[in-house]
Amino acid sequence: MAQKYETQSYDLVQTLDGGEIRFYPPVMKIITADENSFRQLFGFISGNNTANKKIAMTTPVYRATEDGKKTMAFVLPKKFTTKNTPQPNAQAVDVIESPSGYFLAYTYSGYSSSTKEKEALLVLQKIAAENKLNIIGAPKWLFYNSPYQFWRRKNELLLEIEAPK
Repeated sequence: MAQKYETQSYDLVQTLDGGEIRFYPPVMKIITADENSFRQLFGFISGNNTANKKIAMTTPVYRATEDGKKTMAFVLPKKFTTKNTPQPNAQAVDVIESPSGYFLAYTYSGYSSSTKEKEALLVLQKIAAENKLNIIGAPKWLFYNSPYQFWRRKNELLLEIEAPK
Protein backbone atom coordinates (compact mmCIF):
# COMPACT_ATOMS: atom_id res chain seq x y z
CA MET A 1 0.00 0.00 0.00
CA ALA A 2 2.75 2.47 0.89
CA GLN A 3 4.27 2.12 -2.58
CA LYS A 4 0.97 2.82 -4.39
CA TYR A 5 -0.14 5.83 -2.39
CA GLU A 6 1.18 9.25 -1.48
CA THR A 7 2.85 9.01 1.92
CA GLN A 8 3.08 11.75 4.52
CA SER A 9 6.49 13.40 4.40
CA TYR A 10 8.84 14.14 7.29
CA ASP A 11 12.45 15.17 7.80
CA LEU A 12 14.81 12.69 9.42
CA VAL A 13 16.59 14.60 12.18
CA GLN A 14 18.63 11.84 13.80
CA THR A 15 18.96 8.06 13.75
CA LEU A 16 19.17 6.44 17.16
CA ASP A 17 19.80 2.82 18.08
CA GLY A 18 16.41 1.29 17.24
CA GLY A 19 14.57 4.52 16.45
CA GLU A 20 14.55 7.85 14.68
CA ILE A 21 13.87 11.45 15.56
CA ARG A 22 11.68 13.01 12.87
CA PHE A 23 10.22 16.42 12.20
CA TYR A 24 6.71 16.36 10.76
CA PRO A 25 5.43 19.57 9.10
CA PRO A 26 1.73 20.49 9.35
CA VAL A 27 -0.62 18.36 7.27
CA MET A 28 -4.35 18.23 6.67
CA LYS A 29 -6.13 15.23 8.20
CA ILE A 30 -9.63 13.95 8.68
CA ILE A 31 -10.28 12.44 12.09
CA THR A 32 -13.06 10.68 13.95
CA ALA A 33 -13.70 9.00 17.28
CA ASP A 34 -16.75 7.20 15.90
CA GLU A 35 -16.92 3.46 16.52
CA ASN A 36 -17.16 3.01 12.74
CA SER A 37 -13.99 5.07 12.25
CA PHE A 38 -12.69 3.54 9.05
CA ARG A 39 -16.09 3.60 7.36
CA GLN A 40 -16.65 7.25 8.33
CA LEU A 41 -13.23 8.36 7.03
CA PHE A 42 -13.44 6.23 3.90
CA GLY A 43 -16.85 7.76 3.22
CA PHE A 44 -15.29 11.24 3.30
CA ILE A 45 -12.58 10.39 0.75
CA SER A 46 -15.18 8.55 -1.36
CA GLY A 47 -17.11 11.78 -1.82
CA ASN A 48 -19.17 12.25 1.35
CA ASN A 49 -17.89 15.81 1.72
CA THR A 50 -19.19 19.28 0.86
CA ALA A 51 -17.50 19.21 -2.56
CA ASN A 52 -18.87 15.72 -3.36
CA LYS A 53 -15.28 15.09 -4.40
CA LYS A 54 -13.36 11.81 -4.31
CA ILE A 55 -9.99 12.18 -2.61
CA ALA A 56 -7.05 9.82 -3.05
CA MET A 57 -6.14 7.47 -0.23
CA THR A 58 -2.77 8.20 1.38
CA THR A 59 -0.60 6.63 4.04
CA PRO A 60 -0.27 6.27 6.91
CA VAL A 61 -3.54 5.79 8.76
CA TYR A 62 -3.21 7.12 12.32
CA ARG A 63 -4.72 5.60 15.44
CA ALA A 64 -4.46 7.14 18.90
CA THR A 65 -6.32 7.66 22.15
CA GLU A 66 -7.11 11.32 22.77
CA ASP A 67 -9.06 12.58 25.79
CA GLY A 68 -9.97 8.98 26.59
CA LYS A 69 -11.42 8.36 23.11
CA LYS A 70 -9.92 6.13 20.45
CA THR A 71 -9.42 8.09 17.25
CA MET A 72 -8.53 7.26 13.68
CA ALA A 73 -7.21 9.76 11.16
CA PHE A 74 -6.41 9.78 7.45
CA VAL A 75 -3.74 12.09 6.07
CA LEU A 76 -5.02 14.05 3.09
CA PRO A 77 -2.90 14.53 -0.06
CA LYS A 78 -0.35 17.39 0.01
CA LYS A 79 -2.44 19.55 -2.31
CA PHE A 80 -5.02 20.12 0.44
CA THR A 81 -4.75 23.18 2.69
CA THR A 82 -6.94 24.92 5.24
CA LYS A 83 -8.40 26.89 2.32
CA ASN A 84 -9.25 24.14 -0.17
CA THR A 85 -10.14 21.08 1.93
CA PRO A 86 -13.82 20.22 1.66
CA GLN A 87 -15.75 19.86 4.89
CA PRO A 88 -17.30 16.55 5.94
CA ASN A 89 -21.00 15.84 5.51
CA ALA A 90 -20.86 13.36 8.42
CA GLN A 91 -20.98 14.94 11.88
CA ALA A 92 -18.61 12.30 13.24
CA VAL A 93 -15.74 13.46 10.99
CA ASP A 94 -13.60 16.55 11.56
CA VAL A 95 -11.05 18.22 9.28
CA ILE A 96 -7.92 19.38 11.09
CA GLU A 97 -4.50 20.73 10.29
CA SER A 98 -2.08 18.83 12.49
CA PRO A 99 0.59 21.03 14.04
CA SER A 100 4.24 20.49 13.19
CA GLY A 101 6.32 18.63 15.73
CA TYR A 102 9.24 16.41 16.59
CA PHE A 103 8.56 12.72 17.08
CA LEU A 104 10.49 9.68 18.18
CA ALA A 105 9.63 6.88 15.75
CA TYR A 106 9.90 3.10 15.89
CA THR A 107 9.09 0.81 12.95
CA TYR A 108 7.86 -2.77 13.26
CA SER A 109 6.44 -5.29 10.81
CA GLY A 110 3.63 -7.80 10.55
CA TYR A 111 0.06 -7.41 11.72
CA SER A 112 -0.12 -5.05 14.66
CA SER A 113 -1.49 -6.42 17.92
CA SER A 114 -1.79 -5.17 21.48
CA THR A 115 1.29 -7.25 22.38
CA LYS A 116 3.38 -5.79 19.53
CA GLU A 117 2.14 -2.28 20.37
CA LYS A 118 3.08 -2.64 24.06
CA GLU A 119 6.53 -3.95 23.06
CA ALA A 120 7.04 -1.03 20.65
CA LEU A 121 6.02 1.45 23.33
CA LEU A 122 8.52 -0.04 25.80
CA VAL A 123 11.29 0.14 23.17
CA LEU A 124 10.54 3.82 22.44
CA GLN A 125 10.30 4.75 26.11
CA LYS A 126 13.70 3.12 26.68
CA ILE A 127 15.22 4.97 23.69
CA ALA A 128 13.76 8.24 24.98
CA ALA A 129 15.17 7.67 28.47
CA GLU A 130 18.63 6.65 27.18
CA ASN A 131 18.80 9.76 24.99
CA LYS A 132 17.25 12.12 27.57
CA LEU A 133 14.32 12.96 25.30
CA ASN A 134 11.24 14.43 26.94
CA ILE A 135 8.03 12.77 25.70
CA ILE A 136 5.20 15.31 25.49
CA GLY A 137 2.45 13.45 23.67
CA ALA A 138 0.39 10.30 23.69
CA PRO A 139 1.39 7.39 21.42
CA LYS A 140 0.30 7.55 17.78
CA TRP A 141 0.15 4.29 15.84
CA LEU A 142 0.72 4.49 12.08
CA PHE A 143 -0.37 1.82 9.62
CA TYR A 144 0.78 1.75 6.01
CA ASN A 145 -0.83 -1.33 4.50
CA SER A 146 -4.24 -2.62 3.56
CA PRO A 147 -5.57 -5.18 6.05
CA TYR A 148 -5.58 -7.61 3.12
CA GLN A 149 -1.82 -7.36 2.55
CA PHE A 150 -0.16 -10.30 4.25
CA TRP A 151 3.54 -9.74 3.51
CA ARG A 152 5.90 -6.82 4.05
CA ARG A 153 3.60 -4.93 6.39
CA LYS A 154 4.87 -1.68 7.90
CA ASN A 155 3.66 -0.17 11.16
CA GLU A 156 5.13 2.60 13.28
CA LEU A 157 4.77 4.13 16.69
CA LEU A 158 5.34 7.87 17.18
CA LEU A 159 5.85 9.68 20.46
CA GLU A 160 5.92 13.46 20.34
CA ILE A 161 9.02 14.88 21.99
CA GLU A 162 10.38 18.30 22.83
CA ALA A 163 12.49 19.78 20.04
CA PRO A 164 16.05 18.41 20.20
CA LYS A 165 18.74 20.88 21.23
